[in-house]
Amino acid sequence: MKIKQPSRLALTALAAAALSCIAQHAAAENSNELPTVMVTATRVSSGLLQTPVAVTAVTQEKLTREGITDVRGLSGSVPNMQISTGADSGVQISIRGVSSNNFTEIGDPAVGLHVGGLYSPRPQGAMALMFDLEQVEVLRGPQGTLFGRNSTAGSINIIPAKPEFGETYGNAEVDFGNYNKRQFNLVQNIGISDKFAIRATLSKITRDGWINQSQDFTDVYDPVHGLQPDGIPDVDQRRNSKVGKKDYYYNKNEWAGRITARAKFSNDIEGSLSYEKFQNSGAGELAMKDCDQAAGTAYACTGGKWDAKVNVPGKIDMSIDTVRGGLTWNLNKSSTLEYNFAYADQRRSQQTDDDAGYHPLASQINVHLPVSSADEQWGMWPIADNSSNTVDSKYISTVHELQFKQKTDTLQYVLGAFWMHEKNQINYAQDMLMTAPYGLPASAYYAQANRPVDSKALFAQADWKFAPTWTATLGGRYSWDKKTDIGGRNYGTYNTYDGAYYNGHYDPGHPGEAGFRPHSSKDLTKDMGAFAGVGAYAGYGEPAHNDHTESWKKFTYRLGLMKQLTPKDMVYTSLATGYKAGGFGDKDAFCTEHSCEGQYANKTTFLPYKPETVTNLELGYKGLMLENRLSLSATAFYSKYKDMQVTGEAFMTKFKPDAPCPSENPGCDIHKTWQTVNVGVVDIAGLELEVDYKPWAGARLGGFFSYLSTKMKDYPSYSDNWLCDYRGEMGAPACPPTYSGSDPTLDGRNVYDITGNQLPLAPKFSFGVSFSQDFNFGGGYKLTPWVNVKWQDKMYFTLRNLDNAHISDAQAAFTKIDASIKLVSPKQWHIEAYVLNLGNKVTKNSLMAGDGWVKATWNDPRMFGVRVGVEY
Repeated sequence: MKIKQPSRLALTALAAAALSCIAQHAAAENSNELPTVMVTATRVSSGLLQTPVAVTAVTQEKLTREGITDVRGLSGSVPNMQISTGADSGVQISIRGVSSNNFTEIGDPAVGLHVGGLYSPRPQGAMALMFDLEQVEVLRGPQGTLFGRNSTAGSINIIPAKPEFGETYGNAEVDFGNYNKRQFNLVQNIGISDKFAIRATLSKITRDGWINQSQDFTDVYDPVHGLQPDGIPDVDQRRNSKVGKKDYYYNKNEWAGRITARAKFSNDIEGSLSYEKFQNSGAGELAMKDCDQAAGTAYACTGGKWDAKVNVPGKIDMSIDTVRGGLTWNLNKSSTLEYNFAYADQRRSQQTDDDAGYHPLASQINVHLPVSSADEQWGMWPIADNSSNTVDSKYISTVHELQFKQKTDTLQYVLGAFWMHEKNQINYAQDMLMTAPYGLPASAYYAQANRPVDSKALFAQADWKFAPTWTATLGGRYSWDKKTDIGGRNYGTYNTYDGAYYNGHYDPGHPGEAGFRPHSSKDLTKDMGAFAGVGAYAGYGEPAHNDHTESWKKFTYRLGLMKQLTPKDMVYTSLATGYKAGGFGDKDAFCTEHSCEGQYANKTTFLPYKPETVTNLELGYKGLMLENRLSLSATAFYSKYKDMQVTGEAFMTKFKPDAPCPSENPGCDIHKTWQTVNVGVVDIAGLELEVDYKPWAGARLGGFFSYLSTKMKDYPSYSDNWLCDYRGEMGAPACPPTYSGSDPTLDGRNVYDITGNQLPLAPKFSFGVSFSQDFNFGGGYKLTPWVNVKWQDKMYFTLRNLDNAHISDAQAAFTKIDASIKLVSPKQWHIEAYVLNLGNKVTKNSLMAGDGWVKATWNDPRMFGVRVGVEY
């Protein structure tokens, strides 16, 4: 076959085009113009400043510079977005105050996480490493038409870099930092031809834990309460192994790789296929006491601020294997058909020390040995020995999306269909190994064999240019959601009398009888509790059967209007809705065994909850000015947030106990359980400003400002039980008395009016500013110093909004400063020294109540290091 060579005329034309492109680029550099940023926020590529939605684009360069390796690092870097670390490796993302704290296999995030435009359902997936990306796009406000599954808060779209045709190149970078940090990134693009290319990437990061971790061998000496040391640790020793700093809590041990093939089958058809692997073998995070708040109280930290004694070292084994692919067919010059799919297999086991070695003070202990069977002491046991254990889990998800797009001079629209199916399985256990009144273990084991989730939708959105400078948007989506529990069983009980945990391998005797002895660590074996699986609970009653199904459907929409004021600036307004499906919990048969009051009397329930919805009105401006050197985006919004889903231990019913409640346990007639409930109405309003400016040659100034008002409007049943036993000694207002009125829905609650309170993870003000300056030297070297300052207002973690010096539920306002200096060589290597969190202010990202104090999971202290990279 004879291959036709390009003519000299064609080569001349190509060279001229290349020189023209280079000249235009140089002219742009010399004129200091801002580069054009393209986004896919409307499912078609458009300029950021021409896109009528609130969206922020974060480049890979910015991610690297700020040390961001997963979604959690974006917290506080985007207007009105906060990210909290939740239980079981879940990540809670809040945008404009709207979030979800249900990380279980049936919980749904309020912020949709997408990779390459495809929905990623499990919140644990947000921990996966972000590397070799085109950019990350953060859309704020409800997404009820175009993106994946419906979301009430917003969407994060992580867009991996695509293989490039006809180009073979690569880059590598190593990062050495404090706490023995070691990070390695490698990218290799192989352009086999102008129609086929492969791109392979690898990223690995390890780092020691930054806390001072030691082993817990507590052997209580408290003769006042009849507790004598015997040389045998009272806390469980079955997993209490000595670990090095590299395996301390707050370490990092993760790697990920991706290989992508891209092919152009013809001038009109293109496809891609990728495989991605993520592995997290870290220790996770530990909820540690807020020593600053505890200072000056009886519960003050006795050692260093970050000292922790643990008998359950942290251990995560989480892998995510993902296959993504797609096909794009350009039917003609104006029409395109796209199909994309993703298959993800996420598996995880994990263990966490829930008590973190904080044991009750002698002054708090009000049980004693020996005990009698009639002396039920509902006080506090001297030992805290609690852990959470994901024995194993497997989340399989498939996502399919089909889109038809057409664009004419006056009309642009997208038609699509979406289907997601999850098959979720988990074996999960919680242990409370020494509990009042007798020091016996309480344990629950959740064996969820198959909890499938299905979500289907049809959607459409059109932009109509009905006048030379006016464009109207109309979009709608109809969603069908279904959740099912097949074969789910709950074993064990928090009733400490049945002996289920011991699995027949230890008999403590009977309280009040001779020989009764609560276990010590030597009595516990790996044939008990979660170690033995469901077999440990055999013969101790029929497990709860959770087989159940619920379904929901909803229509959501978007209306918009855009006015192009000049070719460089525009204003827009939109009215958009979003919805998050409802759900249900495990079977609760408590009221078939007890005499309950109200709606649950003589009934079993799966504690179903309704969908939540957000309606958002938005007004925005985007413009380019000062000879294309300054861009400004401004967004004002107002949202109505209804039927907010809140997950936690919540009041279920009041019942009649066998005997009157003793003074030390006045709430013994109240049944609480872990559940998701719908609560109230919230009014949300705010303002978001983003600026990008090139004031002079080589300089870049960027920044954002956000204001957020999230006022609870209607929550009549809120129960204030935040550290009630300690309010008096901390100088805080006492908890309200237990409700005793005629409304049965309020029975047993400490009713408190939270009208006007702020939502969790919603600081009122925040801003950030960054500046860099390029200095060019002889021989083509370039030196760039960079500094980034972010300030964040006080932020609450619960709806109570309790301001108190010792037991506040907030993170105080703080400032974070990052800086670096980078040298780039003309020989395509670079070196960069950096420091993150220069002021070493360690801040909270989640918060819980302790016994007289608060505990939290924490963001990193000061981190510094050097990056060295090369391009080839």
